[in-house]
Amino acid sequence: MGRIDPLPRESLPQYEEKFEATTEFMGVLPNSLLTMAKKPELYEAFMEWSFVVLRPDEVDGGFKQLIAMLASAAQGCRYCQAHTANHAKVFEVDDAKIEAAYEFETSPLFSEAERSALRVAWHGGMNPNQVSDEDFAEMRRHFSEEQCIEIVAVIAFFGHMNRWNDTMATTLEQAPREYAERHLVEKGGWEIGRHVEAGA
Repeated sequence: MGRIDPLPRESLPQYEEKFEATTEFMGVLPNSLLTMAKKPELYEAFMEWSFVVLRPDEVDGGFKQLIAMLASAAQGCRYCQAHTANHAKVFEVDDAKIEAAYEFETSPLFSEAERSALRVAWHGGMNPNQVSDEDFAEMRRHFSEEQCIEIVAVIAFFGHMNRWNDTMATTLEQAPREYAERHLVEKGGWEIGRHVEAGA
């Protein structure tokens, strides 16, 4: 259960337009944002940052979510694994590919280019960071400098989100929880952990 209660959505009418946009983009309004909104300056800065990092640009939006999912898995954040898997589905990434992300090194569903980025995500999510010169050089073979910057920005962004949600023990919402329970348990060993709803 959450260590700081999120604000009720209806108490924040000034952000309703942003909440609607977030729900359309992610498929759900995260409790993490409703907690962050207790510090309006933080919430507003965060929303600008997240839009720049996560929008489809030089790197596909769905693939950015797989990068985030692997970085979050390496860090151990169950909340962000569930959210990024569910968000990848919103971007129409196939269920089979989301499930296989944990086996990206060997799964035929991933190209060598995708493997190189997911390897950097996996090693970049570890503490201490395990990205090697060889890892980065291999990614540079497949992606432009601008794309590499976008990929690392996603990894770094989720370093923040992993620590926020695990420290806050943010309660996981129903939609990402159900998706994770269906698709991340068998290969990823996913469990809800500290993100369970109070009384559940």
